[in-house]
Amino acid sequence: MLPPIELLQLLKNENNFIIATHINPDGDGLGSSIALSMALQAFGKRTILLCRDPVPWQYKFLPGQERLFVFKEIQHTGYKAQDFKNLILVDCNDIDRITDSKDQDDQIARHLTAGSRLSTAVIDHHGTEKSFGDIRWVRPDSAATGLMLFYLIRELGIKITAEIAINLYAAIATDTGNFRFKSTTPEVLRVAADLVEAGAKPYVIYEELFGSWSRERFALFTKVLGTLRTENGIAVTKVTREMLEETLTTHDDTEHFVGLPMTIKGTKVSALFKEVEDNYYKVSLRSRDDINVAQIAELFGGGGHKNAAGYKIKADIESAEKRLLNTLAHSEQ
Repeated sequence: MLPPIELLQLLKNENNFIIATHINPDGDGLGSSIALSMALQAFGKRTILLCRDPVPWQYKFLPGQERLFVFKEIQHTGYKAQDFKNLILVDCNDIDRITDSKDQDDQIARHLTAGSRLSTAVIDHHGTEKSFGDIRWVRPDSAATGLMLFYLIRELGIKITAEIAINLYAAIATDTGNFRFKSTTPEVLRVAADLVEAGAKPYVIYEELFGSWSRERFALFTKVLGTLRTENGIAVTKVTREMLEETLTTHDDTEHFVGLPMTIKGTKVSALFKEVEDNYYKVSLRSRDDINVAQIAELFGGGGHKNAAGYKIKADIESAEKRLLNTLAHSEQ
């Protein structure tokens, strides 16, 4: 997997890079972004890591996660986004994935979305591809953006340190379900082995990503299980704001919940509805085999991967569920 020459030239010849990943960051977006920042700084480059949202608790173990600034923090540092002339989107390929309309009163958000002032590049593996970016490296066939970053860093001739290896291994482990998903190819395992040799410890990373739930999170999970209903191979669960308040948890604690009903034999699609505001939900989707939930999500203005995607919807919960179930039913015809 070779990165585009134009991307390599940009990283070698330019300086002052903003590295940004998507809102509600996950292990792939964070691990890939941090690894890229570390690699470029080892190359003598100046970088700043930005995200609309803070690092979720389960990713606080990543070396270098403290480098990431949320938009509203940047003004309290010595950095000025206006000093950075190059923007790299990591694990997303649409400028709308790093901010939303509510952020436009933020000077950083305005700077990032003023594309004419920035040279832009995209490094991503999502199948729902947009047109943003002067330089685009989008590989839907890649198991994770972290896998792409491994090849990019190697092609730049930069040593993969233990800290970089931990971030890249965590990125790949996140998007392969700890190497359980269909995307886990011999190539993925070979790269993982190289990262282990460089200093990543699989058992430690597994515990941090998948094996360490707080009591509060487990309490939330039991409430979510109580909402489970299945219909024609489709499993639906819900998270309400009341559940979060009762268990002293946040939406970060729901990560991986959507995939758990997939363990029920015969389940083809799992949908998790997360209440954000009154009649406003974030919907996470997971599927098996050839059921393309990214295409389903696109119909609602979202996107993602073939077997893992999501979208937002403004509707009451009954209407939101009905619309999804009808869309899934028509997609099978």
